[in-house]
Amino acid sequence: MVVSIDTYLAAAAYCNSGIRIPALSAAVISILSGAVLFLSLTLSGFLHGFFPSNIFHALSVGFLVFIGIAAIFRSLVRSLSARLSEKGSISLKMGKSPIILRLYFDDTAADFDNSKILSAGEAAALSLAGSLDSAAIGLSSGISVNSPFMVSIFAIICGSAAILLGNLTGKKISSLNHDFSWVGGIILILFALFI
Repeated sequence: MVVSIDTYLAAAAYCNSGIRIPALSAAVISILSGAVLFLSLTLSGFLHGFFPSNIFHALSVGFLVFIGIAAIFRSLVRSLSARLSEKGSISLKMGKSPIILRLYFDDTAADFDNSKILSAGEAAALSLAGSLDSAAIGLSSGISVNSPFMVSIFAIICGSAAILLGNLTGKKISSLNHDFSWVGGIILILFALFI
């Protein structure tokens, strides 16, 4: 599922950084992401009654494309920052930045206490900061979904599988020395254009 791509990449980044995601924290991430999707699907069905179909569809597509472009931009900034850091040209410090901004550019910033274990509270912050794509997809496709609850349950299952897969493959993916968050952005844009 599209909304699980960022979850997978975040879990892979945590694995590579030696930060463990316990089962409770993984459940918090998946359940909150599913809850955001459920709320946005429900809201979409409600709002659709107030807007003409073509306007609502155009707004949804525009929102998804914007989120996709933002993900591609984030990937470019991360890659550029990493390359410049390796050359000693720049040092990107975000310690005093708002948490949303830190989490946007550094998936591992949610480990606030540097314990190398993601607590349930830290997992909640990570999940809520990264749930914008779930909200965007829910708002854009809510009108075509008959059972938001079942779609959300499926998203929770996919999110859990993405975390497990990220934990298993994190070292391998991160050893490639590339930021792959742009993939999620491309998929969101394609999803927007073909819904």
